[in-house]
Amino acid sequence: MTKNTKKPWQGRFSGETDKFVESFTSSIAFDKRLYEYDIQGSEAHSMMLNSIGILSDKELKDILSALEKIREKIEKDGVVWKDSLEDIHMHIEHELIEMIGDTAKKIHTGRSRNDQVATDIRLYVRNEIINTHESIIILQKTLIKLAEKYSKSIIPGFTHLQVAQPVTFGFIMMSWFFMLERDKSRFLDSYKRVNISPLGAGALSGSSHKLDREYTAKLLEFDGITDNALDSVSDRDFIVEFISNSSLLMSHLSRFSEEIIIWASTMYNFVDLDDKVCTGSSIMPQKKNPDVLELIRGKTGTIYGQLVNILTIMKAQPFAYNRDNQEDKPALFNCVDTIIMSMQAMNICLENLKLNEKTTKISAKKGYSTATDFADYLVKKDVPFRDAHEIVGKVVAYAVSKNLDLDELSIEDFKSVCEKVEKDVFEFLKIEGSVNSKKTAGGTSFEEVSKQIKKAKNIIKEYEEK
Repeated sequence: MTKNTKKPWQGRFSGETDKFVESFTSSIAFDKRLYEYDIQGSEAHSMMLNSIGILSDKELKDILSALEKIREKIEKDGVVWKDSLEDIHMHIEHELIEMIGDTAKKIHTGRSRNDQVATDIRLYVRNEIINTHESIIILQKTLIKLAEKYSKSIIPGFTHLQVAQPVTFGFIMMSWFFMLERDKSRFLDSYKRVNISPLGAGALSGSSHKLDREYTAKLLEFDGITDNALDSVSDRDFIVEFISNSSLLMSHLSRFSEEIIIWASTMYNFVDLDDKVCTGSSIMPQKKNPDVLELIRGKTGTIYGQLVNILTIMKAQPFAYNRDNQEDKPALFNCVDTIIMSMQAMNICLENLKLNEKTTKISAKKGYSTATDFADYLVKKDVPFRDAHEIVGKVVAYAVSKNLDLDELSIEDFKSVCEKVEKDVFEFLKIEGSVNSKKTAGGTSFEEVSKQIKKAKNIIKEYEEK
């Protein structure tokens, strides 16, 4: 073996690794993106080795200086990635040895690639939780702007994709905001389980050197250290949790996409999407397709697949480390890239969405959307709700037979079914009256939507002041 391809475990072997096997087992094609975290871990580990007397001050200075040069070299695309060096850990160690010789060989004292990669991934996931959190906030801010702009714009609310009751567009935007708030809280809650240092756990059983794990944890800004060395190098729960949280986030983005796609369709025409977020047809010149939203919907399946992927990888893993774990990184990296891009794409779509207010208001009147309000009106006239429900059903059937809306019926028509109906019923049958009658906390009335917007703004403000 040449110096450039010598492996850390070469002493046990007398023959060379098959070139195909080298390529098959190499992970550098994807784990090179961990270089910054690997360097950070090596810096902390070196400083700790110096604190316990394994590295001299001169050796530490040389190592830290060389690691900084390696960082710069990687950032300038100056490193040649080789399958023979397997992974990012060995590439950095190789570069270190090339720069400072035998001193670099001391850096792996008390450390295994098992606890090294576990540390790298935790540092990476920790950072991506923050990035995801910030991306959600950007999306939430856009929803607040839309909610404010259309806080009094009426649109049909649906159940079973049938017109149910009139609501405001601002009300719908706030429902999306609070869905994302749950996503944000899940990611933030997982941070405390990610931010624990496994460095110093070694291959699986700890180290015979007097490593100061608390010191390296402090240097890397972890909240503490893991409690069991075997669990430390075996644990990938935090990856499963991140992808699981991402799956829920993507399910929400997919539902938002589906709503907008329906609203933008020719049959509904509730919203217009700017040309910059749509594409056309190669054969039908009139088409304007919401491809961005359709792709978000499709990419949701990709994230679900990655969740099944990581769960399957981990389901039969004997303790401690197995090479199967190498495959956790493609699943994680793909997940991170997809959710960040999807949130950015959704935000651009929302920023370029216009509500067709006249169309939505007309549609909100269809389907006898104020029928429940009529039933509530009768209850206030001391009619038991179940009886009121039956009365309203008969009135709706009569209106359907005459091809009339409820507010187009005469007072005589109402009284023929229930004598307790008075002329004030027509106020309850107007969609504006219906909307503003929903004054329970969290309702769709103008006043309640205003409260929800205010609360949403305070939530964002609290996060930004932390």
